[in-house]
Amino acid sequence: MRKNLLALFLAIAFISPSAALAQKAVKITPAERQMAQAITAEQLKDYLYYVASDEMEGRDTPSRGLDLTAKFIGTMLSRWGFKPAGDNGTFFQKIALRRDVVDAQATSVEIGNQRFVYGEDFMRVSGNSTGTSSAPVVYAGNGWMIKSKNLNPYQGIDVRGKYIAVYGEGQISSPQSLVPLPSGLTNADLKGQRGTDWADAALYARQNGAAGVIVLPSKFLQSNWASVRQLFGRTRTYVEKLAQPAETPVAVLPSVFLASPKMAEAIFSGESNNPLNGSANSSFDLNAAKTINLNVGIKPETLWTQNVVAIWEGSDPKLKNEMVAIGAHYDHVGVNPNAPGEDKIWNGADDDGSGTVGVLAIAEALAKAKTRPKRSVLFVWHAGEEKGLWGSQYFNKFPTVDIKSVVAQLNIDMIGRSKKPGDANPKNKDLSGEEGIYVIGSEMMSSTLGAITKQTNDAFLKMNYDYRYDDPKDTNRFFFRSDHFNYAINGIPIVFWFDGVHEDYHQAGDSADKIDYAKMEKVTRTIFLTLWEVTDLKERPKVDKQLPPELTAR
Repeated sequence: MRKNLLALFLAIAFISPSAALAQKAVKITPAERQMAQAITAEQLKDYLYYVASDEMEGRDTPSRGLDLTAKFIGTMLSRWGFKPAGDNGTFFQKIALRRDVVDAQATSVEIGNQRFVYGEDFMRVSGNSTGTSSAPVVYAGNGWMIKSKNLNPYQGIDVRGKYIAVYGEGQISSPQSLVPLPSGLTNADLKGQRGTDWADAALYARQNGAAGVIVLPSKFLQSNWASVRQLFGRTRTYVEKLAQPAETPVAVLPSVFLASPKMAEAIFSGESNNPLNGSANSSFDLNAAKTINLNVGIKPETLWTQNVVAIWEGSDPKLKNEMVAIGAHYDHVGVNPNAPGEDKIWNGADDDGSGTVGVLAIAEALAKAKTRPKRSVLFVWHAGEEKGLWGSQYFNKFPTVDIKSVVAQLNIDMIGRSKKPGDANPKNKDLSGEEGIYVIGSEMMSSTLGAITKQTNDAFLKMNYDYRYDDPKDTNRFFFRSDHFNYAINGIPIVFWFDGVHEDYHQAGDSADKIDYAKMEKVTRTIFLTLWEVTDLKERPKVDKQLPPELTAR
């Protein structure tokens, strides 16, 4: 694309001193090349086969597998002589997570003279309503309203203030999947606006003032009751110190409960229509005298996770007080017990095991180098990226170092996959090739950092740097979807390396055997030298670009 000549003249005439410094061509010395060559495909493969192994159980936040990965990283850093930069002289910045758990001792249901026990007779699968309530029941088939298919089980019945009983042969991976779409329909049939043109029972209940939803027990759910107890009964987990202020009202969502066969029999006992034996063909109100008396008590539960933080101290007496940050998220999305096929573990080899071990290999290369960089290097492995950039947000709000001393942040999130010649899979259409990688953010904030990034690659391996996503108007919004974003919010210029979405993105197939380790070696070596060049700058890179509103508004 051609540039406007006047714009080009103005860009040259008014370039900042630091940017002018960066315009001098980067030269990679033989000694620097030798340092980069300490990073090898074999080394990356060894580390990744451990980090993305089944034993790490998909590294969910929080989880045992994530904790084991953190300990592995910390052990290597200690062995190589890094300075701990977490809490209390450790490599770990602890993060308290909270969720509310249904208190089984304080939760019960009464129907008539029968009392039902939480965990044995019923389970809450979603919603956050608590306290005592009493309400009648209405039956609404499988609960799906879909206007395009002329389906509306709520015609002729009023659900306000009542429990909606629904029935379906569902799975247990999510509350929505408990009552799947009617037979023969798919998500493609959900046309129009959610809540207006179509709705499941939980959404309909919320929009129409129902007391809640009771899912009647299918044969599948009856045989998997133990799994239900493990999956549900807890509210959403959140980072305690990042939670909304207490005075901010939280919307009360009607609860969705799963009933056991025993409780379901009590609900429909004495009714002329009974979906449990197949005699109910349409929606109807149950006997108004029959009410469900419910009391829900909750208790808070605290969980813990951690960022892994370390410093490699620089050699220059003055510049070592500044830091160049490099990081990756070491979490993924865990285990899905109801995934199709035999593989239930989302190993996250590319996302972001590749970035995790890439940063680790860069740390090892620094430790083995004969010289130290002028500036210090801050290493952060972030937890909870998949939950909403938790770890990077936490670190930037509650840093364990002087965050104002961080002059730039280099983020590595997915650098291990490549599109092979002849690959016609449409899911791989945007996957970068064996010699390519997407570079995001370097052209968006700092002329200096952008120039250093480009010129280091040009002077080294000349990979195909693709800048198509380096644009705040990118419809994929990749700039806003990884940990570098929270550093950018803090006014720190960033660069983000990314191989692109592919067929195994957030799937069980994202495994270590599918990684292109030769490409990963090239990308990691290039990032190492980019890091080295930034540590060597006489002045910190200035933010001299017009920033997207998401950054300037904070």
